[in-house]
Amino acid sequence: MTTTPNAEPLWVEARPELTGGRRVGVLLSHGFTGSPASVRPWGQHLAALGYGIGVPLLPGHATTWQDLNTHRWSDWCAEVTRAFERLVAEHDAVVVGGLSMGGALALRLAADHPDQVRGVALVNPALATRRLDVKLLPVLKHVVPSFPGIADDIKKPGVTEGGYTRTPLKAIHSFMQAWPALVGDLGSVSAPVLLMRSTEDHVVDDSTRTILLEGLGSGDVEDVALEHSYHVATLDHDAPAIFERTAAFVARVTT
Repeated sequence: MTTTPNAEPLWVEARPELTGGRRVGVLLSHGFTGSPASVRPWGQHLAALGYGIGVPLLPGHATTWQDLNTHRWSDWCAEVTRAFERLVAEHDAVVVGGLSMGGALALRLAADHPDQVRGVALVNPALATRRLDVKLLPVLKHVVPSFPGIADDIKKPGVTEGGYTRTPLKAIHSFMQAWPALVGDLGSVSAPVLLMRSTEDHVVDDSTRTILLEGLGSGDVEDVALEHSYHVATLDHDAPAIFERTAAFVARVTT
């Protein structure tokens, strides 16, 4: 049972008659403290074009931040892997993508399954931070359960992603502990990558972009600037451009 509107997982069957007779699947993952609500319109746009869509709900999300604090990176990886395996079993080709932590999860899949991932679509992925207080997390997480929330970094007025108002420290530390291994494995990401990055993002700084451009094994990387959105760009002013670029990317890499 979720407590956030539109937070339920999204699964849409492929319509191969719209995609040249091939069944193409797209896995999209939401970010930390968010829910499928933040990427649902992205998935719905692609579904309308005939792509099979899988948007899982990551453990501990869309319930309470206290619940999230009992879950770890391995739990979220396991959930997206289950969704990925389902899409692979039902489709001829699969593209993975995600927002923020969802982007990191998509990269993990691409590094682990280079022969099965046809493309990676990322919106403001998180793999690093320049925040100095992060160095204190190993101690703080045992003293303070949470920090103020990071949800709703959206430029467009009146829009909310319905994320948590608090950031659980044990859970976020688990995510950050996974960064070094993932960064070390970026060379295994051989699939084409569509990187869409907000020029003004109050959650994830531009250090991740530098790491990706220098570390990805793929020789096919599109680096796109989103100039009219903050972190949750999939619900912001640049959302239509994200949807259209992703659709063109999926069509290109799965033909």
